Amino acid sequence: MKVFGLVGWSGSGKTTLLVNLIPELTARGLSVSTMKHTHHNFDIDRKGKDSYEHRAAGAHEVMLTSGKRWVLQRELRGEDEPDMDELIARMAPVDLILIEGFKSHRHDKMEIFRPSVGKPMLAVDDVGGTTH
Repeated sequence: MKVFGLVGWSGSGKTTLLVNLIPELTARGLSVSTMKHTHHNFDIDRKGKDSYEHRAAGAHEVMLTSGKRWVLQRELRGEDEPDMDELIARMAPVDLILIEGFKSHRHDKMEIFRPSVGKPMLAVDDVGGTTH
């Protein structure tokens, strides 16, 4: 699988580019998956839902499944955050995995830069891969 990343500061336009790029690539016959890294605490579940209650009760992993999709949630409970390569190894094979985030990981990436964000370019200090 090929892996390519889009990096940049919040508000630079990474997501906008990504969601416009995916249909173009899939129209050309490529199978594409994405991975989004965030530094924020997030929850795809809501308090009061059964799956939320399973996690709150101490379940290590909870899988939600339906006829349309499934998701596996894993609580780290003090474990280190897995690195990008470990996470990719859990994904189904595709032609291309587009990564949003993981600024410092050693993978080919393109920086999305918007001067109005008021932050310096990441590429100046990037030692973790090839930034185009």
